[in-house]
Amino acid sequence: MEIAAPDGSPPEAARLDTSGLRREYDAQTLDVTDLAPSWWEQFGVWFADARPLPEPNAMALATVDPSGRPRVRTVLLKSVDVSGFVWATNYRSRKGRDLAANPEAAIVFAWHELQRQVHAEGVAERLDAAASDAIWATRPRLSQLGALASSQSEVVDSRATLDDRLARLEIEFGDGSGAPVPRPEHWGGYRLRPRSVEFWQGGRNRLHDRLRFRCVGTPGEPDGWLVERLQP
Repeated sequence: MEIAAPDGSPPEAARLDTSGLRREYDAQTLDVTDLAPSWWEQFGVWFADARPLPEPNAMALATVDPSGRPRVRTVLLKSVDVSGFVWATNYRSRKGRDLAANPEAAIVFAWHELQRQVHAEGVAERLDAAASDAIWATRPRLSQLGALASSQSEVVDSRATLDDRLARLEIEFGDGSGAPVPRPEHWGGYRLRPRSVEFWQGGRNRLHDRLRFRCVGTPGEPDGWLVERLQP
């Protein structure tokens, strides 16, 4: 039997050591003079560079539950503009319940191939019904039915239960030649209205370039944001 170390750490056989996995970041640098006038324009520039990558719109979304425990998961960005970052989900999911209790949230885009990250923090708000309907309409029909079949974040006894629900919904709604699948009231869009957006470019010797747009005025105006360099 493997015995734990005196300090309580796991035995060597149970420990996964990744300390030797190191990569030097040397692709590019980032200075204030390289930035677009606003965070949303700068995000557009970087997203264009990331577009050839697999799922460049994937972003980690962090929320806090009513007990103060943080939770994070990956969602897909639907759009971004001067008002913020938009995604959609089930309002009854864990993230939906978290945001209902505490709208503070943070997101991260990690584009490892470009040695870049984008971090944003702010307050999440639900979109109105019309905006949520527009997002719902872009989903493939089977994805719409999947959203109806799943009580997101709830325990289920087996995969077969979900597959059976989807099969019944396919019969109920037909092959798509009839009426469209209605958006359920518990599904819709969110927007993160950021108060800060950080652009992170990997640098040599772990001296990364970190430039942050921080809101100090009117969020929708470029001069409402202060650009600051953060130490790595």
